[in-house]
This record gives sequence, structure tokens and C-alpha cells, in this order.
Amino acid sequence: MTLTTYLLYITAVAVLVISPGPTMLMCITRAIQHGWDRSLCAGLGSVTAALGAMLLSALGLGALLAASETAFTILKVIGAAYLIYLGIKTWNSPALAMGKNTPSVGPRMSRSASYLQGFLVGASNPKGLLFAAAFFPQFMNASSALAPQFAILGGTFAVMELTVLTLCAFGAASIAPWLASETRIRWVNRACGGIFALMGGVVLTMRRHT
Repeated sequence: MTLTTYLLYITAVAVLVISPGPTMLMCITRAIQHGWDRSLCAGLGSVTAALGAMLLSALGLGALLAASETAFTILKVIGAAYLIYLGIKTWNSPALAMGKNTPSVGPRMSRSASYLQGFLVGASNPKGLLFAAAFFPQFMNASSALAPQFAILGGTFAVMELTVLTLCAFGAASIAPWLASETRIRWVNRACGGIFALMGGVVLTMRRHT
């Protein structure tokens, strides 16, 4: 891999990770509702799912998703259904916030549950998975050892994605005390829940590009 190719990859990943999407929104809402540590666990889950998709793509299995209309449709419906479910759940979440001076109201989501939810959000985003299937392989040189290439490219993505999600987590957690009002938190829950559901609807309208 040349330096020019690697810099092009970094640029493309930067555009991807700073673009608002389900993972970023999830980390923000989890930071407000359950604290920055739960938000980071959710981010780690999402990154794990993304790296898994990249690994499958590097092994050639991602071509099935990119080429099969049936596989794409099934994944699209599952992803949309989960995002809509998450939207409804967030809309109906208890009006609570976690902050330095804000006690919790109601049960906090466990770290393992946060990680699992993040993994499911990352794994249920057809656009992100197709990005891994169609874009990521272009930077893999089939004539060279795949493991070192995957370690560099996957590691770069993980570091950049986690950096952005960490900033989102701490930023959202820092305003949690200001949101320590049931009315404010309720409106945040409804706004984020509505956006999740809207994203689910957008996913349903996606078309596979051939």
C-alpha cells in the first residue's frame, strides 16, 4: 500500500465517521441517559460490528451482500425494524440523565447491554455494511498478505471511529446536568427516538446500486 492510497483511505474514513448516523446518535443518547462509560461501551460494540463486516469483506464474503438483491433486502428490513424498535424504546425511555451532580432515576443500562446494543446498531446498518463490502476491498491488495493490510486499515478505522464517538460521549455527558429536568430529558428522548425511527424509514427506501 502506498502512502497516497493510505491518505486517501484516511480521508474517506474521516468523512464516514464524522457523518451523523445511528451509531453517533446512540452514543449521544446513552451518554445523556446512562453516562459516558455506557456510551463508550455502545461505541465499542458498534466498532466491533464494523470490523467484523470489514473482515468478512476482506475474505470475499462481502461480495454476496453487494451482489445479492435478496440478501440486501433481508438485511435492509432487519436493520430498519431494529432502528424503528430502538426509536420507540428511546421515545418511551424514563426521563433520566446521568451527570457529575445528577443521581440516576431508574435502572442504568449495564455495560454488557450497552455493548450489545451498540453491536446490533452497527450490524443493522445496511449502508455501513455495504460501505465495508464495496469500498474497503478497493484498498486491499490481493497479491500481498491480507492480515497486515487488514490490521492497518481496520485499526485506522477503529481509532478514528472511537475518537469521534468518545468526543460525542463526553460532550453529551457534560451537558447531562443541564438536562437534569424531567421535561428536558423527555423531549430529548422523543427527539432522539423520532430520529431513530426516521432513520429506520430511510433505510427501508434504500436501493442496492449495481
